[in-house]
Amino acid sequence: MGNPTVLALRVVIALMLAGSLFVQVVMGPLLWADLDGATTGVRVSVMTIVLLGIACVQVTAVCVWRLLTMVRRGTVFSDAAFRFVDVICGAIVVASLLAFALGVVLAPGEDVAPGVVLLIGGFGVCVAGVALIVRVLRLLLAQAVARDVEAQHLRAELDEVI
Repeated sequence: MGNPTVLALRVVIALMLAGSLFVQVVMGPLLWADLDGATTGVRVSVMTIVLLGIACVQVTAVCVWRLLTMVRRGTVFSDAAFRFVDVICGAIVVASLLAFALGVVLAPGEDVAPGVVLLIGGFGVCVAGVALIVRVLRLLLAQAVARDVEAQHLRAELDEVI
């Protein structure tokens, strides 16, 4: 991955983190005020789900930043990368479960149309699909790490022969 690509992704991640912080600090209280007509349970549940969802995005962004650092150093094909990929996968699974929970919280009553709840459930399925994609990419990383270890071993044997 070239330096312009890494730099562009770092800019996107920085903007994403700044935007998520803005949503937590500014939009969160506004959402709380907008939910004034809802019951206390729904109000607290929706706010908790939204804030935890934002935290999932932030955790994922930080882990991707760390993986980019490993790419720049040439150490991404190591066992240390698995920790970050596992955390990313876990955060995406949690985000998917949060989407389903939001649908469950909004489903009772007539405040939210059933189609909106269905869309939220579909979004949860899509996010779960992203978690599965990350899992497949983790398996590919494991194969690449194994090949890299094998290549280093073969180089060492070749050096001994020469």
